[in-house]
Amino acid sequence: MCFHPDSTMTIPLMSIEEIQAVIKEWINQTKELGRKYTWVQIFENKGAIMGCSNPHPHCQIWASSFLPNEPRIKERTQKEYLTKYGKPLLGDYLQQELSKKERIVLQNSEWVALVPYWAAWPYETMLLPLNNKPQRLTDLNDAQVTSLAEIMKQLNTKYDNLFQCSFPYSMGWHGAPTGPSKSPGDSPHWLLHAVYLPPLLRSATVKKFMVGYEMLAQPQRDLTPEQAAERLRSCDHLKHYSK
Repeated sequence: MCFHPDSTMTIPLMSIEEIQAVIKEWINQTKELGRKYTWVQIFENKGAIMGCSNPHPHCQIWASSFLPNEPRIKERTQKEYLTKYGKPLLGDYLQQELSKKERIVLQNSEWVALVPYWAAWPYETMLLPLNNKPQRLTDLNDAQVTSLAEIMKQLNTKYDNLFQCSFPYSMGWHGAPTGPSKSPGDSPHWLLHAVYLPPLLRSATVKKFMVGYEMLAQPQRDLTPEQAAERLRSCDHLKHYSK
């Protein structure tokens, strides 16, 4: 799915209205594919370092009749948490992050961008909704769409400004499973969220590699989530760097 007719355009360079159009098409595709398929995975690979051979601004949408590993685990653990505590797991987690304010990168009226404490990639972030607890992209109202476009532009501008480059990443959306038997509000254990997984470590050319111990035992962080959040917070989110 193409984002823009200009091949040199990226999310931080697009207008809010153009990003809104992308989000609305994500919603349309989720609605259409979700009538039939159990899982609709929207994701974007940006940059050659992420294996993206096509520089044109775009994302991919895969639909499957089963739950892949990551959403299958999230489905189970979030359901277990709701059963035990009576509240959605990510909703509780977000409230803790909002009270600590150590790992918050950006916040507006509807969304929060933060570095999760479990982040494995150096500048990994999550986008979480503040209000109405949407379970799927199809639950978003107009105010949430507009605010999402704003915070996506701001976060991606910060990424580009961090090392003054077109920041590479993989990002994608996780929400409640879909399918013919699903309906709005049927998955109260879910909270819609996006994840950004950028590979850059110390500069525009130094990549974080997952090797050896990290593939065989567990990922190791080269900086703390708090350090990553502070560096991202310090970057301008309004004015894009100029080459």
